[in-house]
Amino acid sequence: MVSVTKPKGNSPKMPPAQKGPGFSLRRYFSDVCAEARRVTWPTRRNTIITTGAVLAMVVATCIFFFVVDQLIGLGISKILGIGG
Repeated sequence: MVSVTKPKGNSPKMPPAQKGPGFSLRRYFSDVCAEARRVTWPTRRNTIITTGAVLAMVVATCIFFFVVDQLIGLGISKILGIGG
């Protein structure tokens, strides 16, 4: 048989009580500005290198799918005898 006991001294978890009158647009924008100041922005060199890597991968992916599409089309045309 299983015995269930309640932990001593621990009350059920309750959400934290709201402080103040609720949502404040001014405080929201203040927090956004404070968070933006903490962001570590990449250098120009890092941005250029990353952009180049992304473009190279896009080109490689396009070439790969073009070749695969041509091979599938060639195979279908040989099997079914249709197509140009």
